[in-house]
Amino acid sequence: MTAERINPPGLSRATGFSHAVVGTGTRVVFLAGQTALDADGKITGSGLAEQFEQALTNLLAALRAAGGAPSDLARVTVYATDVAAYRAHAPELGRVWRRLAGRDYPAMAVVEVVRLWDEEAMVELDGFAVLP
Repeated sequence: MTAERINPPGLSRATGFSHAVVGTGTRVVFLAGQTALDADGKITGSGLAEQFEQALTNLLAALRAAGGAPSDLARVTVYATDVAAYRAHAPELGRVWRRLAGRDYPAMAVVEVVRLWDEEAMVELDGFAVLP
């Protein structure tokens, strides 16, 4: 994908996300919501950072299976059961993101939800990518 990440000077500084991503490619991959489920269908990780890492690992595994790479992500939505906890752990979550996905940030949003499908899940990520 050719991705142009746009962060206009009139908006707040984009830290850990891009305000807009213009993707040019031939395939769009829609990625289903991923939580911290392991291969046996069990939620792993007792803390937010551990669950975020597993959810992102799962999202990137689905993307790679479709022929994409983290830099192809155009949009990711994070659903968190506790946005205050998410904000408190933001530096650690940012380090996890950079280690697994690099610094080509997609357009992102974080949304607080009452609960997720799996009651033990604290975070879920979904998104889409544009592949070359």
